[in-house]
Amino acid sequence: MRFEWFVSLRYLKAKRKQGFISIITFISVAGVTVGVMALIVVMAVMAGFTDGLREKIIGINSHIVVQRLGGDITDPAPLNRELRSMPGVTAVTPYLYAQAMVTSGAQGMGVVLRGIDPASAGVVLDFATILTAGRLTDLDAPPPPPGEQRRPAGIIIGKELAQQLRVGMGDRIRLLSAAGPLTPMGIIPQTTTCEVVGIFDTGMYEYDSSLAYISLATARNFLDLDGEAVHGLEIKVADIYQAHAIAGEIEKRLGIGYVARDWMQMNKNLFSALQLEKTAMFVILALIVLVAAFNIVSTLIMVVMEKGKEIAILKSMGATSGKIMRIFVYEGLIIGITGTTLGVAGGLTLCELLRRYHFIKLQSDVYPFSTLPVKVLPGDVAMVALAAVLITLLATLYPSWQASRVDPAEALRY
Repeated sequence: MRFEWFVSLRYLKAKRKQGFISIITFISVAGVTVGVMALIVVMAVMAGFTDGLREKIIGINSHIVVQRLGGDITDPAPLNRELRSMPGVTAVTPYLYAQAMVTSGAQGMGVVLRGIDPASAGVVLDFATILTAGRLTDLDAPPPPPGEQRRPAGIIIGKELAQQLRVGMGDRIRLLSAAGPLTPMGIIPQTTTCEVVGIFDTGMYEYDSSLAYISLATARNFLDLDGEAVHGLEIKVADIYQAHAIAGEIEKRLGIGYVARDWMQMNKNLFSALQLEKTAMFVILALIVLVAAFNIVSTLIMVVMEKGKEIAILKSMGATSGKIMRIFVYEGLIIGITGTTLGVAGGLTLCELLRRYHFIKLQSDVYPFSTLPVKVLPGDVAMVALAAVLITLLATLYPSWQASRVDPAEALRY
């Protein structure tokens, strides 16, 4: 063992005349431990929240949306084939978008209508995990048997919307749109009757209470659109983190008349706010480690004052100022590394308990999760540990420098 490490360990383990210094040393280790543990847990919760929210948003929305500037896409078939031939694109589906009023008895709600192609929408959008009742294929009502009345078009609504309208599977609701013909008496609302053929549950109140799906044919009739016109095309890619690059390639290939937006652009404000909140929490909780660093400073200063005679003896025996400085730097590092190690172990243990037993419940109508989401990222753990060790290292510099300046003659004289 090197001379500096040997002496610094002896100083930590030796019984001091002032027990107060030992108490401050213990408080310093505990402060670093609590700070590192809190940082790891908070960073894991923020990462889990961001990751879970991203999965839910991507599950109900496509990776890329392609639209034509200034109007609808009147002939989507050639564009669909061209997009599917591009590298990284796995599936394409057309869509229509509208806002409407949905009524059931005395209940009425405003909803966002999305017209989809039941044959291809299931590949682009993750309906398999959110549909709790019904199937996509039920949106297109089959032809009725001879002599029977044709069934109304199907509609798939969210769980919260179904509860607010007090409807279930097989019930009928009415859609009203203000995009009707203009007469001297005003606008005549466009209306249609639909049968609830599916209910989905995304876990996000905003989607479950205001979103409804109908087939493209029903949407065209409801919006009074001609031909095969659609509002845009939704695209699924193999790697969601390459969506931005693929969207750029799509715009280059299609030209100026089209715009392609990826899921990060469409939710930029939300994820930017989450990243800002994560950074703010890191800075705030790092103050706990900073407070522990001040305790380390006070501990080392008192150790230097207590060990003044021993430092003078070491210098008179040939120890250089650099060696004396390293003794106290190592002593502070031992305190910091011990606290960081205990904090990392405690933080990872607490994260595993939160992930496994879910003993913190959340309100589903406020948050998109029923339990606290936790995802430990190795990069976050490494960053927290490195920041804690660096803060404690900086805290040792001043008292170590003071120790290196001790004059042997003055210390031994008194």
